[in-house]
Amino acid sequence: MTAFANLAALRDTGVWIFDLDNTLYPASCNLFAQVDRRITEFIAEHFGIPQPEARERQKRFFRDYGTTLRGLMTEHDVDPVAYMDYVHDIDVAGVQPSAVLTDALGRLPGRKIIYTNGSVRHAENVAGRLGILDRFDAVFDIAAGGYVPKPDPRPYATLVERYGIDPKRACMVEDIARNLAPAHALGMTTVWVRGELEYERAGVGAGVHIDHTVDDLPNWLAAVADATADATP
Repeated sequence: MTAFANLAALRDTGVWIFDLDNTLYPASCNLFAQVDRRITEFIAEHFGIPQPEARERQKRFFRDYGTTLRGLMTEHDVDPVAYMDYVHDIDVAGVQPSAVLTDALGRLPGRKIIYTNGSVRHAENVAGRLGILDRFDAVFDIAAGGYVPKPDPRPYATLVERYGIDPKRACMVEDIARNLAPAHALGMTTVWVRGELEYERAGVGAGVHIDHTVDDLPNWLAAVADATADATP
């Protein structure tokens, strides 16, 4: 579907669910590269192993469990709070506020929720830097999902129940295509913020239903806000 097609159909959206990293800010900020390095350092320090070996373990955990944390918890009973505090101790100065994004979020109909495999602290740090924290009603993080990461369907169900979401009136926005599959299965409208990395594209064209694909989220949201306002009687 083209980026700006059928936007007026989103006028009845009651809840907007946004991923955080590489979604609410551009991947070009390279913020997640800092987190990635911190994860490698955590593993190297925790197990007392060289960084190349730590890197291999990190990627295996991510591949096998969806997040490195889930692998560390499952196989080694690592404390998730200590891990999250360590890996999210980063500099967010490279993230630049977007007036277009801030305005669009303010004009969109319905509630807004951040749903992240990261922590509340990380989400508040980044969203605060973006100047959009006050645009959101809640942050649903990895802890709220019982440390079960996307795309496992269970935390999606928890999210829906906790916030009284009607999936048929909800829209989920993500940069990792496979994370949209459970949302679509629940009946949500799905939006993929296009990425070029293999893990971002996994599932595209292979059963993951994507209703909208966008390259510039702030301007797409602004167009949605305009279309929904125009469609209001």
